[in-house]
Amino acid sequence: MIVSPWAQAADLAQPQPAGATQKVSFLSELRLGVFAHDPWSPERGSVDVNAEALFAKPFDFSDQLASAFVPRPHIGATFNTRGDTSHAYVGLAWTFSLTERIFLEGALGGALNNGVAGPVTPVGRSAMGCHLGFREAASLGYRFTDAISLMATVEHISNAGACSDNRGLTNVGMRLGYSF
Repeated sequence: MIVSPWAQAADLAQPQPAGATQKVSFLSELRLGVFAHDPWSPERGSVDVNAEALFAKPFDFSDQLASAFVPRPHIGATFNTRGDTSHAYVGLAWTFSLTERIFLEGALGGALNNGVAGPVTPVGRSAMGCHLGFREAASLGYRFTDAISLMATVEHISNAGACSDNRGLTNVGMRLGYSF
């Protein structure tokens, strides 16, 4: 029997680390939230809307502790409702279950913002320095069911001193997650 090389390649199993199990879905969770826009900055006093998609881990371990150290890739955006600084981001997220219902999450990645990056910063705006930067986030969450969770989140974007100005931006709020 003659088999196409494409069929043979598709039938080969991806190598997995010892003790790993393979995921079958590529999207694991969608999140939607509302943040207070950097309450400590010149841009304070407005609201942000956050949307995020988390993708499945490339592999998982049967041991829950080891599995927590395998990140989920994510992509998202935080839009300011007043026209101040908004940003889009990509990165990796690590989720650590404290109990069956309560979890902590940390995320690191890159961000692209539309904030003020020129030599003159208008009154009431934050001097972001440049449009490309880093994003860190932390969440404390509660799982109501296997599919629904609520989390308190803080996110920060900054250029880490790579540009002349580095005011940064820190948003705080709540997000609702739906897991597949």
